[in-house]
Amino acid sequence: MTRRFLPLSRRRFLHSAAALSGATMVSGLPRLAHAAEPLTVGFIYVGPRDDYGYNQAHAEGAAAVKEIPGVTVVEEENVPETIDVQKSMESMINLDGASLLFPTSFGYFDPHVLAVAPKYPDVRFEHAAGLWTEGMPENVGSYFGYIGMGQFLNGIVAGHMTKSKKIGFVAAKPIPQVLLNINSFLLGARQVDPSINCQVIFTGEWSLAVKEAEATNALADAGCDVITCHVDGPKVVIETAAGRGCYVCGYHADQSALAPQLYLTGAEWNWANVYTGMVNTILDGGTLPNFMRGGLAEGYIKMSPLGPAVTDAARAQFESTKEVIMGGGYSVIKGPLNDNKGNVILSEGQALVETDVALESMDYLVEGVIGSTS
Repeated sequence: MTRRFLPLSRRRFLHSAAALSGATMVSGLPRLAHAAEPLTVGFIYVGPRDDYGYNQAHAEGAAAVKEIPGVTVVEEENVPETIDVQKSMESMINLDGASLLFPTSFGYFDPHVLAVAPKYPDVRFEHAAGLWTEGMPENVGSYFGYIGMGQFLNGIVAGHMTKSKKIGFVAAKPIPQVLLNINSFLLGARQVDPSINCQVIFTGEWSLAVKEAEATNALADAGCDVITCHVDGPKVVIETAAGRGCYVCGYHADQSALAPQLYLTGAEWNWANVYTGMVNTILDGGTLPNFMRGGLAEGYIKMSPLGPAVTDAARAQFESTKEVIMGGGYSVIKGPLNDNKGNVILSEGQALVETDVALESMDYLVEGVIGSTS
């Protein structure tokens, strides 16, 4: 029997997201389902599965899927964002019998997923961070989380802990999701002190240890005393920053073991919840949306435990803000707001809530961020 995956439009999803999220959880934990027939699921990573970051977070999700009865998981790591990923996807389909694929890296989506999907209409392709739109293959879906909210919470703690009023951000590429994280980190810190600035350095690659170390040292040299990042493997940034005596905020996964005394908190992916929910939906005969998003309340993201250095005042504001965000409809990006070139982004009274699709086209850095997207 061939599994069929029927499409669900973005509009229909936005009306039914809460119901779908609720259906994937029992007592707050992923439910183990029993497959009516075997299901093979493929996961593809751009880097190593133990990178303390993006790939490890997805691999932890894959590990949870392995625990579901009747499900076989195949994985491949260190697959570049080239035609190589097309070969990996086709191999998983033709040799392993995979009918559900999770090619997880940003650059896999266009053109690679979009090129392979039409060849295999009975296979479901689910991609992290891709922006599925009408007219794309109906057997393709994109999923992601509102992790900018996590960087906003990182920023609140950073705002309390910085003494120099300078915080730093090591970033890979100026794509919308990265820009949103940078802006959210600074805006969180400015909830504490509007005079705080954030310096950003782009390395140009998702994983480039030498440049990540150089960027981190440059931020420390510039006086940044709290540093975070958006690169695939934050290990180098965390260890380098801590080695310079800077506080650190994590990203993707929990890196507290790398800097136990200086790690403040971190914005983590909760892919175990997301992936088990999606697979259980399929096993139960349901359909997956073409466009799926969630935040703290839906269990797509989570925060690392607060570290030992975090002050009582920082803890209190972190917890109270997190509670409000959990209620839904929160806006980090709100007016009056200018970009760092002086252009008006939002006027007084205007706001973009976390679910607003416009945030996934962000192309600016906000006032107070020192750096350039070009």
